[in-house]
Amino acid sequence: MTMTALISIICEDHPGLIADVTGRLFDLGVNLGDTTFAVLGGGAEFTLVAKLPAGLGLGEIEQELKTLKRLRDAKLTVSAFAFRETHDEQAHITHRVEITGDDSPGLVARLSEALPKFGANIVRLNSESMPSESGARFLLRMALSVPPAKAASCMATVANTASQLNLKCHWQQVG
Repeated sequence: MTMTALISIICEDHPGLIADVTGRLFDLGVNLGDTTFAVLGGGAEFTLVAKLPAGLGLGEIEQELKTLKRLRDAKLTVSAFAFRETHDEQAHITHRVEITGDDSPGLVARLSEALPKFGANIVRLNSESMPSESGARFLLRMALSVPPAKAASCMATVANTASQLNLKCHWQQVG
C-alpha cells in the first residue's frame, strides 16, 4: 500500500539543494506532488508532498535524506500527509497580484483581510522586505483564486486597500 508524506526541510541555502533532494527521492521511487521552495534570508524552505512506493516508510525517507551532505544541519521532518493530494477549485489560480512600496508592519495582514468576503483564496504568497534608499522596500506577490462573479469587486478592493497603505498594486487575470 502506498502512503503520502509531507517532507519539510529548513536549511542553509546552497546551489544544488533541490537537485540533491529530488534526485535522492527519485532514486527511492518517490513520486512528487505539490512542491514549494523559497530562499528565506540565508536559509531555504523546501516542502514536498510525496507519494511513497509500497514498502517504503516515513522513517526510511528521513534517514535517506539525512545522509545528504547539504542536509546535515537541516531541520527535516517527514510525516504522513492526511489531506487530499490534488487541488480543488479554490486552488485554481485566476489572478496574480504584485504590490510594492515602503515597508511597514501589518501590510500582509491588511491586504489579506480584504479577500475572504469575496470568497477569494490565496493559493501562493511571497513577500520580501528589501533595503532601499528610503528605508525598507516591500514586495508582495500573490496568486489568487477568485470566483468569477466577484473578481472585479475583489481586485478593486485589493487595489484600494494597497492605495490606502501608500502601496502600488498591479494585477492580472490568468487562465
